[in-house]
Amino acid sequence: MPKANYDYKQHPHVEERKATEPKVTHRHRNRLSLNDRIGLGITKRVGSMWAAYAFAALTLISLPAAVASGNALIIVAWIAQTFLQLVLLPVIIVGQNLQAHESEKRAIATYKDAGAILEEAKEIQSHLSVQDAALNHLIDRLESIEGKLIKASKK
Repeated sequence: MPKANYDYKQHPHVEERKATEPKVTHRHRNRLSLNDRIGLGITKRVGSMWAAYAFAALTLISLPAAVASGNALIIVAWIAQTFLQLVLLPVIIVGQNLQAHESEKRAIATYKDAGAILEEAKEIQSHLSVQDAALNHLIDRLESIEGKLIKASKK
């Protein structure tokens, strides 16, 4: 009778995974170059609602001149090129930052879930090893009983 002899071999990625954790890039500023730090600093300041309010106030300075011109093209140009571009830029960055933060939280949760699943799979392997031992013991006993029955039937 064949015995239960499963030989579990751990995937090499398991050990690699233990050595690495998901990293939140903007929290590791000491690894960023000077240009990266400057860009990140400007983006954080421009990508705030306070910057949107400041830009809205700045655009309102030229509104009276645009309206006073009476030219529809100049008024539309002021709306499109001045107000929308200056005000929507920081608002869009704020929205993207919020989306990125939520995406980062989901990614970390997925990483933790994968780690939990890996640990569960290890427990299943342990459980199966115990079952293999029990099955092998039963097979040995059954073979012993079969051997005794064969000897007894030959007498």
